[in-house]
This record gives sequence, structure tokens and C-alpha cells, in this order.
Amino acid sequence: MNTHTVTPQNSPVKGPRLASIDIMRGLVMVFMLLDHVRERFYYQHKITDPITIEDTEAELFFTRILAHLCAPIFVFLTGVSAWLYANPANKPPRSAQQFLLKRGLFLVLLEVTLINFSWFGAYNALYLQVIWAIGISMITLGLLSKLPHKWIAALGLAIVFGHNSLEFIQFSLGEWGYSLWTILHDRGPLYSSDSFTVFASYPVLPWIGVILLGYAIGPVFSRSFNSEQRPAFLVKLSLLALSLMLVLRGFNIYGEDLPWQAGATWLESVMSFLNFTKYPPSLMFILLTLGIALSLLALFEKTQNKLTDALKTYGSAPMFFYIFHLYVLLIGYKLAMWGIGPNAGDIFGFAALWQVWLLTAILVVLLYFPTRAFARYKHASKQAWVKYL
Repeated sequence: MNTHTVTPQNSPVKGPRLASIDIMRGLVMVFMLLDHVRERFYYQHKITDPITIEDTEAELFFTRILAHLCAPIFVFLTGVSAWLYANPANKPPRSAQQFLLKRGLFLVLLEVTLINFSWFGAYNALYLQVIWAIGISMITLGLLSKLPHKWIAALGLAIVFGHNSLEFIQFSLGEWGYSLWTILHDRGPLYSSDSFTVFASYPVLPWIGVILLGYAIGPVFSRSFNSEQRPAFLVKLSLLALSLMLVLRGFNIYGEDLPWQAGATWLESVMSFLNFTKYPPSLMFILLTLGIALSLLALFEKTQNKLTDALKTYGSAPMFFYIFHLYVLLIGYKLAMWGIGPNAGDIFGFAALWQVWLLTAILVVLLYFPTRAFARYKHASKQAWVKYL
């Protein structure tokens, strides 16, 4: 989850030119909410990675696919925001290193404390998930931020396009190099005992590549870049990414371990084609999600209405919303277990997927008001701690 939103106090480009970033972030936050409601209240229908199509209804499959947009866009926009911080308009460039290192460490701290507790309501397990991955990516970008811009772009491309070729590297649990490689590339347990478990859910290497690409494209959102040409440029990048994905995936050439196959129906074929690995995110996963994101950013450059204004509000206080909604879901689930009790084995779960969508829609409305209040407070406050949120 991205913790830095360019605000009026430190915005390198003031006015609506950056509205598209907050709108984009707000949209994927809604998708994230949907996925987290599913994980809380529809968990009896577990989803594998990649998804086991024959055991997953189409409605559940595409609900999950929507959530695939979240992590890549959050990480990518974190890189964009870092470049904008380092290059304020009408002022000399400044180092983003301390900014990135401090906030990256802060995210790691949040992951292992407040956020981990919000998932389990206890401290008997530690899952290093998306906030951890973003925090480590920010720290890495901070360490690399003083490199020439072209080097950062080249390194980001090399990681994103090359990490799938590293799958031949394997380590067994307890073997030298296992822990580091599990954190970087192979999802798995880092520590396990009868009372405590540490599990690396989000291998960080591909996400480091994504944040570097976001930083590399940052100049496109600067004041020096022609705002009339920016949407067309973003669409061209989007078409390039999606076209490359279609070719590589269409012929099962490279970038995804699970080859797609023609199904008995066109829908099954589409599901197979889009069934990409998220842990770690394959090249196909990244090309699809960032390709869509670039087109949406271009669209939001030209679209301003009440809906985009609401999304912009969500996108202006991302970390507050992230933590707040997780505890709302935790408390809601505890109340359901207390008031109704387990109805799907030893857990509580909705009977149908439409109930997940309905609860999400209700929460989108209800959570808007505290998010808006905090966004206004954050933008007006001069307190240093608020900037971390």
C-alpha cells in the first residue's frame, strides 16, 4: 500500500495534473476492499495461486482478478510519488533517500505490528505481506536513488523482465541462502515452531523492479512534460505492455510458468489465458496490471466528476484507509462469529458471492466519511507523524 500521497504542502505539480494519481489509487483501494471482504467473509472458498480454474466459479475468478491490480499499482505509484518528491517544481532537485528510507522502515514496522494483528487478532504468526514488500521496495529505491536515472530505469526493466528466468535457483528449508532467496523470490516459511510462524508471502524482488519503473516514469508527471501529450504517451506505453503480454502469453513463450490452454468454452479459455502467478508476480502479471493502469491513468487525466472526486478522496489517505478498513473487517468478523457463529466448518462465511459485493458497496460508502475527515486533517496538519500516513 502506498503511504505517500502528493499533497498541497509538498506537491511538485499543483492542481488537477496530479489528480489522476489519487483517483487511480482510490480505485484500486476499492478493489482491495472487495478482495479483503472476500478473504474475511468468503474464505471457505479458498483461492490458490495461480487459481485452480476447474475448482473456481467464473464470478469468483474475475472478482479475484480485479484485486490483481492493487499491489502493482500501489508499488508503481509509490515510485512515481518518490520521483515527484525528489523533483519539486520551480525548485532545485533534492535527495529522496532519507524520505524513502524512513518511510520504508515505518511500513515494515506497521506490517509486523498493527497490520499483522489486524489479520489474525493475535500474534501467533507473522505474515510478511504487501506492506512489507512496499517498505522493502522503498528502502531499496532509497539506496539506489542517487544512481543516474537511466540506470534506475534499466535496472527496473531487467528485474521485471528477468526475474522469471531465475526460477531454476532453488534452496531447501535450512539450507544456506534459503531465507534470503525466500524473501527475494520464492514464497515460503522463514521460521516455524509450535507457537509462532514467520512466512514470507510477498517475495520482494519483482516489486523492487516495479517501484524502480515507477520512479523512472516519474518525469512524465512533471510540470515540464506537456499535459496535453501525457495521456497519449501513457496510452502508447499501455498498448506496448499489453501487446507484448498478448504475444508472449499467446504463444506461451516466456513470463508465466503455467501455460494457458483452450477450454471447452470461450470463457474457460479467457480464464486460462488470464490466470497469472502473483507470488511472486510473473512478467505476465506485471505487464497486464501495469498495462491497464497506464490506460486508466490516461483516462483519469481527462475525467473529472463526482465519482472521480470520491475516488480521489480515498486515494489521498491510503494508509489510514488501509489500516482502518482492516480493523473494521476484523471487528465485523468477530461480531459475526459471536452473533451468528461458525456456519462453514469452524469459520463464518457468506453463502453467496453477491453478499461479498453488497457488503463491499456498503463499506465503500460508510468508510468514505472517516477517510475524508482524515485526509482533510492530514493536508492541514503540520505534525510530522501525520506525513507518514
